[in-house]
Amino acid sequence: MAMTVRQNRWTPREGWHSRDDTEAKPQLVLTFAPTDLLAQPETLALLSNRYPEAIIAYCSTAGEILGENVFDGSLTTTAVHFEHTRIKGAQVPVVDASESRRAGLTLAAELRDNDLTYVLVLSDGLHVNGSDLAAGLEEGLPKGVIVTGGLSGDGSRFTRTLIGLDDAPQEKIILAIGFYGDRLRVEHGSMGGWDPFGPDRLVTRSRGNILYELDGRSALDLYKQYLGDYAAELPASGLLFPLLVHPNNEEKGLVRTILGVDEEGQSLTFAGDIPEGSYARLMKANFDRLIEGAVEAAKGCTLTPANQEPSLALLISCVGRKLLLKQRVEEEVEGVLEILGGTVPCTGFYSYGELSPLVATDTCELHNQTMTITTFVEV
Repeated sequence: MAMTVRQNRWTPREGWHSRDDTEAKPQLVLTFAPTDLLAQPETLALLSNRYPEAIIAYCSTAGEILGENVFDGSLTTTAVHFEHTRIKGAQVPVVDASESRRAGLTLAAELRDNDLTYVLVLSDGLHVNGSDLAAGLEEGLPKGVIVTGGLSGDGSRFTRTLIGLDDAPQEKIILAIGFYGDRLRVEHGSMGGWDPFGPDRLVTRSRGNILYELDGRSALDLYKQYLGDYAAELPASGLLFPLLVHPNNEEKGLVRTILGVDEEGQSLTFAGDIPEGSYARLMKANFDRLIEGAVEAAKGCTLTPANQEPSLALLISCVGRKLLLKQRVEEEVEGVLEILGGTVPCTGFYSYGELSPLVATDTCELHNQTMTITTFVEV
């Protein structure tokens, strides 16, 4: 039996949408849901009873992707049976963002093996420095192992995010799943679609993912000046105005999104590093370019051999994109499906950060405000 995928959706009001998703005896079940559903003890029993022999990965979201649809308030499951691929799960707790690199190294050590080809990472979205997490994973894993994934979400509330691996989902957890064997083909693509505006500003004071000053001014005050009426809604409104961070005299940059605000310390906490001495520009959205960005990300996932259609596509898109696209949010998912093929099963979620190589030759990095796609097929 080849790699097979069965998908389902559950809501408290309607129960399971389908009854046939347990037939394939999956080894892996990806479960995406809002925090309020994952926090209920009944959810764990619901899934463990339905998939008793599978590794079950739980991740809270800012919206769930299933097929061509985007949901809020649904528990979605994607049950995957592999014919030729072995999988193994690992998880590690983190107290705060300073432990992120160590957590990446620990996960890499637990999963490292000669035939490891790919690692999926699902992380706490509020207490982790995604840049350090990616760096730890890259340092600890064998060269050539692909790493993708994302930071869990909590809608636009930024209160708590939940992660679980075969156990009750909790805060401050990072999980990773290793995929082993030479028959699995994994492709990836990641693209944004935001437009920078205003001047480049020098990062004059920062520490890790905490930004204090731009051009010698309070970063928080500067942000409030640009946001205007939106300033009262920070940190959620910061999703609409991310930062493009880049070194001097280099065009390449990474987008960073606000996760928290410290009024007393006059600082902003981002999902990844804001290096002191780098340059930053504010960004704003262009609706059509966001959708075009999702399409371009999908074009990076053309599979071989013979352009074989993938058996599964994992879509992780930033919550900021969802807040901006609003009723048009499903257009970016539809655009991805048009490139990958209309019958490809899609799963995923809206996140607080995306993990992926930017291009095929790059190492894994944290991105914000992107559509990040990973596709899978066994050959």
